[in-house]
Amino acid sequence: MVFRRRQKQSWWRLVAEGFWPRAGWRRVINYFAHRIRRLPDTPHKVARGMFAGTLVSILPLPGVQMLAGGLLAWLLRGNILAAVLCSFISNPLTTPFLAVGSIGIGQWILGQDGVLNARMIGHAFAEAGGDLWHNFMAMFTPEVASWTGLAHFAERVFLPYFVGAMVIGLILGMAAYYITIPLVSAYQHRRKGRLKAKLAELRAKAASKIHDKAERGE
Repeated sequence: MVFRRRQKQSWWRLVAEGFWPRAGWRRVINYFAHRIRRLPDTPHKVARGMFAGTLVSILPLPGVQMLAGGLLAWLLRGNILAAVLCSFISNPLTTPFLAVGSIGIGQWILGQDGVLNARMIGHAFAEAGGDLWHNFMAMFTPEVASWTGLAHFAERVFLPYFVGAMVIGLILGMAAYYITIPLVSAYQHRRKGRLKAKLAELRAKAASKIHDKAERGE
């Protein structure tokens, strides 16, 4: 295939680049900002897409964040590609901090006691995954499915996580919205100015050629 890598990356290399890309995070962020500015849409539509993508990327929706962000952008009549590009916000480097902060805020809003650190949150998700697998296998074995552990996980971890992430996502999404509008507007105005200047230059050259031919009597 045309775009296939010559050497297939190993799984550990893919995981490592999730924490630290080969080109570095600064280059990744600059590339992201460059792509956002160049999206062929109005500044407000791009900003609505940024809001949708930023909000959804913070929510605990593993595996469906890009789809959910694109759907929300479509509902808000925003730029879907801008929403999809925002999926990079949720990555192995930022997720632990977002999870701890979101759960802390969610527990405070819901009036829950207790503090969960990153290790405890990871263990809770692992246990929930184990329970899901056990219940799935119970359909084909004599084992009895149990939803007690998952119900406790949903109440003590997922619910405060979702509530807190919604708060953080709304704040960051609104910030992305208001930052994006002037950035995209400024870029589009500069681009229009360059195109007008280029067009004027071409017209001047064409007029000069016509004038020279007229003087030569051609």
